[in-house]
Amino acid sequence: MDGEHAGKVVIVTGGSQGVGLGIARSFLDAGASVVTCARSEFEVAPAARDESEQARAVHVAADVRDDDQIDRVVRTAVERFGRLDVLVNNAGGQPPADTATVSPRFIRAIVELNLTAPMIFAQKAYQVMEAQESGGSIINISSQASMPGGSGGGLAPYGAAKAGLNHMTRSLATAWGRTVRVNCVSLGWVRTEAMVDLLLPDDQGRTIEDKIPVGRMGTPDDIGGICLFLASDAASYINGATLWADGGGGFG
Repeated sequence: MDGEHAGKVVIVTGGSQGVGLGIARSFLDAGASVVTCARSEFEVAPAARDESEQARAVHVAADVRDDDQIDRVVRTAVERFGRLDVLVNNAGGQPPADTATVSPRFIRAIVELNLTAPMIFAQKAYQVMEAQESGGSIINISSQASMPGGSGGGLAPYGAAKAGLNHMTRSLATAWGRTVRVNCVSLGWVRTEAMVDLLLPDDQGRTIEDKIPVGRMGTPDDIGGICLFLASDAASYINGATLWADGGGGFG
């Protein structure tokens, strides 16, 4: 897909590591300019692998739970590159925690990060995209934890928020589809240092992979390729879809 997205401008939230970094690099490889955001600051955008990519890659230190900081990320994309074509709502997550004992504040924070923030980010992006003749594409990154029974007691707030994200995707696709397509990618196990390598011993990781029909966990590059497709002209009739990127099952 090299060059397919040349000239497009893409925002990837949570784009400094893991899945988000893989998505950002996939769009850079395809010729797009990419703005990433995360709470951490970087002198050089993490997605840029050489000097030539640094001209097309910008990182903004921002907390997506803060409305003003969302505005700043969108404004940076428009001021730096002149437009906004794709938003990938990737930022999210939850550390395992017993829902029976966590604080109400914890629950609210998880729902805000995984549902409220993506909705507000989508709203801000839409306001730019709908004024463009070419419209735009919004891609929400969800999880198999959104399925009934998919999260258990340790990830209940996260799973509930991601289920809401799936519903939000369909609702916004219905409302905005004339100019902006909205789709969702629901992830199973993806091998990243933060999400898998630091949490699972090798033997447990192999056991999980044995349960996945394709025989392996996904990679950030896998998810990046899916996002490239959903943002492409080849997917121009796909709107409101949730694509299950889980190797055929085996999340739990």
